[in-house]
Amino acid sequence: MSIGGLMRTSVSGMNAQATRLSAVSENIANANTNGYKQTTTEFTSQMLANGKGQYNSGAVEANVRTLISEQGGLSYTANSVNSKKLDLAISGQGFLVVDDGNGGNVLTRAGSFMQQPDGTLVNAAGYALKGYPVGTNGTDFVLNGFAGLKPVNLNAGLLSASPSTKGILTIPLNKDFTQQAAADLPSKNTDKTPDPKKTVSNSLVVYTNSGEAVKLDIYYTKTDDATNTWEVAVYDSRKASTTGTNRPFPYGGTAGAVTAAAGLLKTSTIVFDDTKNYSLKTIDGTATGIMPIDLSSIGGVSAFNLDIGNTTQFTGDNQPLEAKVDGNPAEVIDKVSVGKDDMVLATFTSGATRELYKIPLAKVAAPDNMTVLSGNAFAPSLESGSVLMGFGGSDGFGSLISGALENSTVDMASELTTMIESQRSYTANSKVFQTGSEIMDVLVNLKR
Repeated sequence: MSIGGLMRTSVSGMNAQATRLSAVSENIANANTNGYKQTTTEFTSQMLANGKGQYNSGAVEANVRTLISEQGGLSYTANSVNSKKLDLAISGQGFLVVDDGNGGNVLTRAGSFMQQPDGTLVNAAGYALKGYPVGTNGTDFVLNGFAGLKPVNLNAGLLSASPSTKGILTIPLNKDFTQQAAADLPSKNTDKTPDPKKTVSNSLVVYTNSGEAVKLDIYYTKTDDATNTWEVAVYDSRKASTTGTNRPFPYGGTAGAVTAAAGLLKTSTIVFDDTKNYSLKTIDGTATGIMPIDLSSIGGVSAFNLDIGNTTQFTGDNQPLEAKVDGNPAEVIDKVSVGKDDMVLATFTSGATRELYKIPLAKVAAPDNMTVLSGNAFAPSLESGSVLMGFGGSDGFGSLISGALENSTVDMASELTTMIESQRSYTANSKVFQTGSEIMDVLVNLKR
């Protein structure tokens, strides 16, 4: 074994331990960094060919690996419903998709996002959260790539009004109600209060093209006991009478007026089938559950489709089971949250809600082989495998948790122990190098 080889081997040992100490230093520095993944150092021996009676020492190589697949602990925060900040964590497999600032896509588990002036949600490293925009036909989702993903922007389209185009109203009507005389039906707009034992009244708010919220008064009145027939009359509540003993009738202030100008927007006849659990049979003679209402006279759409298909006629009360419409007024967001279905839900100052984006998760076959980037982000590579997209809680993906953050995977006690081990190993290698240096001095001094 040559003296030079001895010294080179000890130098490789010191370099390897220095690399290990660098990894420990980085881990300790990021012990409180959300989404940070611990790095470990593994050593590999490098051997040289040896001859008879002569040994050539090799070297050691330090390989640093990042344990990207390791799950960190979760800490709950107060930012599950906040208009300026949104915290997201993943329990199980999967990564959030974020924009790298250059139009590319990278993956991360660092889910502390803050709203920027332009409306985008950006984490501490400057990466913008991405999701699938929710349109009238749902989301444009693909399985094997990032197509269709857009930066989540809370300002996009939120100041503009969206008119109501569809709604659902489900009311269990009371079969024991008795029929009303034709002349006294709400659709006749008489100066008479509907009999509460013959008519059920409810209200529903819709939005016009300009974003105005208009309350519709809806009356269900039994017209025929034998055939289980009811009349549905829809009025513009703004036309309701405010004086008189029979208010809100007559609408428009004129008894007998049955036009849109007087507030009547729709009259339909519904029939229940007594052979099928008194479920809704027809609307205006058609076997459909949709009642179209022309809202153009109040500034809305010409075909607002109200789904009343689940309306039933049983003995009991008439309390609504479901009542909702789409659309929103022209206003800003009061708060934003992420539901269990991974939908970013905006709540407006009026209390109206709207689904904006659906947050997907991404995964690869070998996550520990991804390329590590600054800011706790990772880029898929050939070694990690191609990206597969999905949603939390399905197809092997973990769960997306709102109002929580994933902690660093660094174990401080373990890192301090490793640091002591590396320090001792570095010192031992330096002693070997020092011994080699002293032998070299002896060799040099032989000439003196």
